[in-house]
Amino acid sequence: MQKRESQQNLGAETQVKVLEERSCGILPFSKKVDESGAAPLFATGIDILQINIGYTCNLLCRHCHVNAGPERKEMMSRETMLECIESLTAGSITTVDITGGAPEMHPELRWFIERIRAKAPDIKILVRSNLTLLTGNEKYCDLAKFFKEQRVTLIASLPCYVKADVDNVRGAGVFDQSIHTLQLLNSLGYGKKEGNLELNLVFNPEGTSLPGGQQQLEQEYRKRLFDEYGILFNHLYTITNMPISRFLSDLLENGHYSEYMTLLAENFNPLALQNLMCKTTLSVGWDGTLYDCDFNQMLQLPLAKSAPQNISAFSVEALRNRRIIVGQHCYGCTAGAGSSCQGSLL
Repeated sequence: MQKRESQQNLGAETQVKVLEERSCGILPFSKKVDESGAAPLFATGIDILQINIGYTCNLLCRHCHVNAGPERKEMMSRETMLECIESLTAGSITTVDITGGAPEMHPELRWFIERIRAKAPDIKILVRSNLTLLTGNEKYCDLAKFFKEQRVTLIASLPCYVKADVDNVRGAGVFDQSIHTLQLLNSLGYGKKEGNLELNLVFNPEGTSLPGGQQQLEQEYRKRLFDEYGILFNHLYTITNMPISRFLSDLLENGHYSEYMTLLAENFNPLALQNLMCKTTLSVGWDGTLYDCDFNQMLQLPLAKSAPQNISAFSVEALRNRRIIVGQHCYGCTAGAGSSCQGSLL
């Protein structure tokens, strides 16, 4: 148990060192991109502002790239939230993607969403949820109705449609609670074709494999969830488990690190480079620090030094064509059909 805890607390600097030094005979990602003729990688704009408002979470999922949990205390301040809202006046951002941790646990979430909606009435607001807080907890039981009122799109993590698999990854009882919440959301109008309340699910493989085809998995999810629980949803996103934070610790502990990194590298797909989320997304950490993506955030790899480093210095002109910072973990986004916070890239 001690070994597991110590590895799960690997610092960002140590994680980067592991990824760089334990090469497994794998070419550095930057050179792989160079070989493909696409190097160096540059952003092409800022369509999505992804804001991590805190690392606190009620769950300890085995595949979590944030290493989120009940003991994490990092929370975005109201001042930083206001700076994020101010950046929306630049006019280039079409989507605000609120993530965590469990965003529901941030005491300012409702205020934040209301202020975003007041500042940019037509902007798309996403909230990423693990589904377990929206029912059965008096503190959060009205959030689902609030999300409906604010026209929030929900991105809900459900790593499988099989109870045993979900509970193995996320903890006992999580599957049943997730199903209950999805049924509640359907009753409010979420996930139905005729409405405008979007409910999208997220699939992660349980272990050291790549996700199956997104379209086929979506059909399987749709059939199983409707036939067994009467649940509807709009889309399924498949996301590759990233070799960072808690999942990296799990790989190291179980001796699967080299095997997994080799799998990612051998399935490198140069076509995925064209649609990488870092090209059109800007990630904001809980303290306002800027990153090319949520994964770089967890490894504390900030933007190139020539770009603004904090949301307080936001500038579309200085950020939209920035050079993207890459590392060995980027093989996770370019393996197979590619992977992003919006699912498959191809």
